[in-house]
Amino acid sequence: MTSPTSPLVLGAMMFGTAIDEDTSFALLDRFVERGGVWIDTADCYAFWATEDGRGGASERVLGRWLAARPGVRDRIRIATKVGAEPLWAGSWPDQRAGLSRRAIHDAFAGSLERLGIDQVDLLWLHQEDRSTPIEETVDAVAELNETGQVRRIGASNHPAWRIERARAHAKSKGFAPIDALQLSATYLQVRPGTLPEDTAHPFGQLSNEQLDHAREHRMEIWAYTPLLAGAYDNPDKQIPEAYDHLGSTRRLAALDHVAQQTGATRGQVVLAWLVAQGIRPMLGGSKLHQLEAALDATAMTLTEDQLKQLDVR
Repeated sequence: MTSPTSPLVLGAMMFGTAIDEDTSFALLDRFVERGGVWIDTADCYAFWATEDGRGGASERVLGRWLAARPGVRDRIRIATKVGAEPLWAGSWPDQRAGLSRRAIHDAFAGSLERLGIDQVDLLWLHQEDRSTPIEETVDAVAELNETGQVRRIGASNHPAWRIERARAHAKSKGFAPIDALQLSATYLQVRPGTLPEDTAHPFGQLSNEQLDHAREHRMEIWAYTPLLAGAYDNPDKQIPEAYDHLGSTRRLAALDHVAQQTGATRGQVVLAWLVAQGIRPMLGGSKLHQLEAALDATAMTLTEDQLKQLDVR
C-alpha cells in the first residue's frame, strides 16, 4: 500500500558534513517510505562545515543515494540552489558566485554532475544578487527550463519587489515565472526591524507582504527553520531573542493549550499549523525520531477551533 504524500520537505543541508552518509541514507530511505517527496539541497551546502570551505558535500551524498536506489528518482522531487557558493574559502558573504548567466550555468552544471541526474524539479535562486540585473538572471534560468533541465524556478531570500520584477520579465518573454519562495518562517513572529541571529539574509524572514504577494499569485511558500532549531521543545535551547516580545508570550500560551488538546509537542503543532496556512515546512533534523515526529505532525489536521486559538495577534 502506497503511503500518502507528505507536505514535509527534507532538508539535506548537513548531509555529508555534520550528518554522516549512513545516517543520511537512513533518513532519506525512511522519508521516502513514509510518503516524502521533496528533498532540498544547494550547491553551497555546507561550505562552512568543510575543511576546504567549499560546498557540494550534500549534493554528492544525494547523488550516491540516488545511484544506490534504482527507481527512487521516479518517486521523489529534487530541489537545489545556486548563487551562494563562496568564490574562495572564507569569502562568503561578500564574494559569492552570484546570479549572472555564466554563474548560474556553471553552478547548475556542477550540481547535475554531483547529483548524477540530468534534471532537477525545482531550481532556487539562493539569495539576491544586486550586481546582476534580475532580467539577466531570469533569462539564464529560462534557458535551463526550456531545455528541460529545470522543471520549476523558485527564489529564496529575495524581497517581494525583486520577485515581482522577475515574474513580470518572465511573463513578457513567455518564460515560466518564479512560482515558489523559500524563506524562514515559523509560528512565532519576530519583532519589527529585527532578524534572528541565524538569518543572514535581510529579506530571508517571511513578512506579511511576502506572504500576501505569494498568496495573490499562487506561489508556494517553503519555510526553513520552522522549529527554531528545536527551541520549542528542548529546554536546553532558548527561543531566539528576536522573538522575545509580548506577542510571543501570548502565542506560546496558545501553542501550549493546543498541544495539550492534541497530545502533540509544541513543535508538532507548529508544523501542523504551517501546513494549515498552505506553507511547506522544511526539516533539517539529523535523527530518525525527529523525522518521524515531523512526518506525524504534517499528517495532523488541526480543527477550526484550534486554528482560531492559535490565531493570536
